Amino acid sequence: MTCAAIIVAAGRGVRAGGPVAKQWQPLYGKRVIDHTLDAFLSHPQITDIVLVLHQDDIADADFDGITCTTGGADRAASVRAGLAALANPAITRVLIHDVARPCVTARTISEVIAALDGSAGAAPALPVTDALWTGVNGRVTGTQDRSGLYRAQTPQGFDRAAITAAHATHAGNAADDVEVARAAGLDVAIVAGDEDNLKITHPADFDRAARILKGRNGHQTG
Repeated sequence: MTCAAIIVAAGRGVRAGGPVAKQWQPLYGKRVIDHTLDAFLSHPQITDIVLVLHQDDIADADFDGITCTTGGADRAASVRAGLAALANPAITRVLIHDVARPCVTARTISEVIAALDGSAGAAPALPVTDALWTGVNGRVTGTQDRSGLYRAQTPQGFDRAAITAAHATHAGNAADDVEVARAAGLDVAIVAGDEDNLKITHPADFDRAARILKGRNGHQTG
């Protein structure tokens, strides 16, 4: 089953530091955005890619075979823009991925797509294994049961029509597309996440991502 990918890259990523937004910063011989796009361009089940960019970046975008569009004021608005820009009517499934996860593997992409055979949505996640505390002013105030808690990742995959309708009726301010989907009553399956599928958020994350990519010796893990 073929699928489209919507890569959300309209954020500014100020916590990551640097002179430009994190997606444009260098990482192991390329830019972050290039590694992310390569993961989807090289996947045999991905036939269409929509890249959602900040309005300040769209004029300089030059990506062969990729549809580029301008994002909105928040993540949800950017995803809606990406869905609207997906022109191919034959596509019935979409994956939505954060550009700041450049270490995503072909295996993760494939498993999310496969899980859509039995569910309107699917996403990778890792079970929480650390103890969880609550705290105030630098002091521990209690503990939190971690049973049934997961750390969400992307790509998050959906039936195209269902997630488009879900976004059209959602009030906004969702943490991710799974929250939007569940608010619309969609069933979302959990597939195994990958510790290496990190989201670059802080300056130190660039070094970790570079080590992961270097460890693969230039080959995508499948």
